[in-house]
Amino acid sequence: MLQEKEVEKVLKIFRREFKPIPIEIYKEPFKVLVSVLLSARTKDEVTLEASKRLFKKADTPRKLSCLTVLTVEKLIRPVNYYKTKARHLKSLAQMLLKDFNGNVPQTREGLMRLPGVGRKSANLVLQRLGLENAIAVDTHVHKISNLLGWVNTKTPEQTEKELMKALPKKYWNEINSLFVSIGQQYRSRKKLEEFLRQNHLLQ
Repeated sequence: MLQEKEVEKVLKIFRREFKPIPIEIYKEPFKVLVSVLLSARTKDEVTLEASKRLFKKADTPRKLSCLTVLTVEKLIRPVNYYKTKARHLKSLAQMLLKDFNGNVPQTREGLMRLPGVGRKSANLVLQRLGLENAIAVDTHVHKISNLLGWVNTKTPEQTEKELMKALPKKYWNEINSLFVSIGQQYRSRKKLEEFLRQNHLLQ
């Protein structure tokens, strides 16, 4: 378990440097779920614009289920893997109506039954909706956690497990937003290492 003093030192600096992540503006469960799915391997600015276009046409599972896959593709392009995501979104909307009475599942297991929703996305939805303390590990969280020496892992899945062991639970919900914000500001490894070194955070 990491010492709280060590964690607080890092988070204090990250909070100071934090810049809001655009897609966190959504609070409704359906919009949170869709925006998280769209955001995979896509810049937040692109995700936000695609989400806005889609929600103008379909801001509920029933409206989304009525759209053709081709229409969804046109609305969400140019997010990465937009063709695959369009198919997932159409199927996801239909499944929400059929199996969940049009509501977004409020458990990790329920969310991961939905097309296109893996563990990281499920954790992110739970965390953003305030339903559960969770650590959503993407490439930024994985990279920064390893650079800080908090974990020594090869994959995001391993990082999630190790962070859950190492981090006091009260910090779990904050990690993704802070680490993603810093990771987006210092995209190259060299710039990120320089930032951490300047703030005396690099071991």
